[in-house]
Amino acid sequence: MNNPDDFPRLVARYATEDGINETVIPRLGLFRASAPSEPVNVVYQPSICLMAGGRKQAVMGDQVFVYEAMQYLVVSMDVPAAGQVTVASPEDPYLCLRLDIDLKILTEMVLAQNEDEYEDVARVVRSAIPEPSLQVSDATPELIDAAMRLLRLLDAPGDIALLAPLIEREILYRLLQGPQGHRLRQMTCADSKLGQISRAVEWIRHNYREPFRVEKVAAEARMSPSALHQHFKAVTAMSPLQYQKQLRLQEARTLIMANSMDAASAGYHVGYESPSQFSREYRRLFGAPPRRDIEKLRMASGLGIAV
Repeated sequence: MNNPDDFPRLVARYATEDGINETVIPRLGLFRASAPSEPVNVVYQPSICLMAGGRKQAVMGDQVFVYEAMQYLVVSMDVPAAGQVTVASPEDPYLCLRLDIDLKILTEMVLAQNEDEYEDVARVVRSAIPEPSLQVSDATPELIDAAMRLLRLLDAPGDIALLAPLIEREILYRLLQGPQGHRLRQMTCADSKLGQISRAVEWIRHNYREPFRVEKVAAEARMSPSALHQHFKAVTAMSPLQYQKQLRLQEARTLIMANSMDAASAGYHVGYESPSQFSREYRRLFGAPPRRDIEKLRMASGLGIAV
């Protein structure tokens, strides 16, 4: 077994630049930061983030999740959150391995693991009360070992096609055996409360420009409006309407930053009818009005700071 103490050095070997370092292994990305960062609002996607160095926090609604070396964050569904590297330096950088979760592979593994008792397991999963879509746990030596073997394939590109899928399954197996296994099983069950909220989230993500109607979202989730509100907030730490607003504002920010669209046009594009309301809610989320916020982002980008 690999020595877990070598994990940070191995991640640093392949994550040579601050920011995201893409790899040739499907769904695998590496992150590095040589200094603490400002909060960055993004939509976290289903993934495991395995920490090798430094410290980071993710703020989802009014909940704060802190994770550091030899811990991992599991994201069970798409959710807006603000990520911030809080501890990092050139000598001891923030280092993180992220593996996006392939729901098809995860479902196949859950079915294979519980083939003889699947219905009993499914009943428990369906009735489980949903938990926040971000959760942090301590990594086991076995999980770290599998992650290190996946990384070492970057030195043997001819082995990736055959061995990477096997190690990816081993990583998912270790997660299923760990303290967050029940959450991963909920992700694979469309009839679980998490599955119902996932349907609501998917509908909002595809229709966020439209006027919000809770009855429509509840129907998509196959829940009553009151049950939708209760379980949606348990998973995302925000109401369905707040979720829609965050998606709108993040898309508008992208339009202004990447397409040089003016603030009023960006607001209309994502569904706002009032420029003043758009500017007010934008400032509340990002801490500055659109023009000043974008200037700050462009300055950070020009300095090479990951945003």
